[in-house]
Amino acid sequence: MNHLANASSPYLRQHATNPVEWYPWGEVAFARAREEQKPIFLSIGYSTCHWCHVMAHESFEDQAIAALLNNSFISIKVDREERPDVDRLYMSYVQALTGRGGWPLSVWLTPELKPFFGGTYFPPETIAGRVGFPSVLLQLEELWREHRPRLEAEANQAMQQLEELTKRDVIRLTGERKNLLHQAYHIFSDSFDERLGGFGMAPKFPRPSVFFFLLHYANHHQGKESQRARDMVLFTLSKMAAGGIHDHLGGGFHRYSVDRRWQVPHFEKMLYDQAQLSLAYLEAFQLTQKTEYSDVVHAVLKYVLRDMTSPEGGFYSAEDADSMDEEGIQREGAFYAWSEKEIQSLLSQEEATLITTYYQLSKEGNVPQESDPHDDFVGKNIFIVNENKELTKIDQKKVASARAKLFLARKKRAHPHRDDKIQTSWNALMISALVRTGMAFHSEHYLTAARRAATFIQEHLYDPSSGQLRHSWHEGNSEAHGFAEDYAFLIQGLLDLYESTSEQPWFQWAKKLQGKMDDLFLDERGGAYFSSAAGDPHLLMRMKEEYDGAEPSANSIAALNHLRFARLLPESKGRERAAAIINASAASLQGMPTALPQLLVALSEMEAQKTTHYRCDDFRCEEVSIDSR
Repeated sequence: MNHLANASSPYLRQHATNPVEWYPWGEVAFARAREEQKPIFLSIGYSTCHWCHVMAHESFEDQAIAALLNNSFISIKVDREERPDVDRLYMSYVQALTGRGGWPLSVWLTPELKPFFGGTYFPPETIAGRVGFPSVLLQLEELWREHRPRLEAEANQAMQQLEELTKRDVIRLTGERKNLLHQAYHIFSDSFDERLGGFGMAPKFPRPSVFFFLLHYANHHQGKESQRARDMVLFTLSKMAAGGIHDHLGGGFHRYSVDRRWQVPHFEKMLYDQAQLSLAYLEAFQLTQKTEYSDVVHAVLKYVLRDMTSPEGGFYSAEDADSMDEEGIQREGAFYAWSEKEIQSLLSQEEATLITTYYQLSKEGNVPQESDPHDDFVGKNIFIVNENKELTKIDQKKVASARAKLFLARKKRAHPHRDDKIQTSWNALMISALVRTGMAFHSEHYLTAARRAATFIQEHLYDPSSGQLRHSWHEGNSEAHGFAEDYAFLIQGLLDLYESTSEQPWFQWAKKLQGKMDDLFLDERGGAYFSSAAGDPHLLMRMKEEYDGAEPSANSIAALNHLRFARLLPESKGRERAAAIINASAASLQGMPTALPQLLVALSEMEAQKTTHYRCDDFRCEEVSIDSR
């Protein structure tokens, strides 16, 4: 056992028996690096990451590679879900260095924690233009031994460049602000896949903040642009729901699709995807009243409440991409893929024919070879709806009945590993999804689940004496202090709860959290929020997150929260705070507005508030136009 055996993180525990002498992030490892004057190898990932597993099996479980690491480096493992601040800093460095990022993240640091080289996944030997991990280690060991001053100078320069990025002068948005909305819309429109939905080609990552922006844009504009914005979202959601990225038997969505047609996903399921995508499908249903969207909403939430909810009411973080197949081999997607023979053995001939036709299954398997580089799906099928118009006449009740039988059979398989860590930020996103769905369908079931999750956070991840949140909880342990996204997302969820139920304790808690968020993270000079609080001696730099990626940025949600406080509490400084956040990101908004679609929604909302007054009584507000006021 190395130094990870007692870690609270499920991800770190996965590596506790590696021959690599791993340390958790902390002073013990840093002190040893300083004492022995060795560089640090920092490996960042998460417990349900497929390529993290691949590199672990190929390299970190290999005795010879472990010996190279143990002899020349101090090796540190970080769970990016526990320490997003550490991940954010070194991911920014690797993206600046290589032009891309991802997990596993591999970074080499000086004993003073400054990065001098990095990348993502490295294979165990040099293949297809990728340098092998042992070769990288040997070259870096030699460089450190022979040219250490040069590496340290490069590390200092890298940190200076990162610091310059965070110290940009605050500027005000110039020109007509509506032009930014139009510009973002046109960029998304130009990159839209007209045939298969989504934006760009393979791989395709669902980015819910883009859906929310386009639906907001459609709602506030007229004519062809409005209709196209709406159609791009609806078409993409329909294609995703039909594709293999959607779990047709158990509900929920996988992280992303490796191919253009949404057929072959990386199979991990993340809580934040379930929360945001259920909201996207909810908005699609509210817009169209089509059950094809509401059915997806209910299936996603059923999956979360069935498989991803703790007995105490908190929501687990994720399920793995990999699982054990029938031969006892760990493979990606083994839990979800089917052979035609299995289908026929479990269903009647009529049902098997129906399912095989409806989901495009075949004896040879339906996964294209180019989407299966490791031959995990030879002879296997991933369910993807056959969209032949002739099949619309198929009896959906019979399809559902056959699916139910397959679901019960699948439950007997070896399940993927579940990361049962409970995170404040992701739970908060799920609270919002449950509340808004509960209100839309008048479902006390969903509202009760939202209340239970909020209560769990209040009891296990909140210190009423200090007013501070913790970031995550696992088996009674709660280590890392909360980050800006924990506060922003939870404030949003509590405001949703309050506005939906009129239960004022949620609103009072949201106000307290907003005050604490301002105290801990607000950059008074720069106007936006840092991702982490001050005072961590081992974090070389506090970053600010702007990008609305797989999750929205804390700043985008904070801007929307402040605008809501401005409506609920007219004496608050909500509008001023929101404007300051938007101005802090003015350069990014003007240079690449599509990077911040959720903040564009906040900008649009702020502009709309200029023509609206809110008359409030006991915290309940009604809109009154400026003219009638």
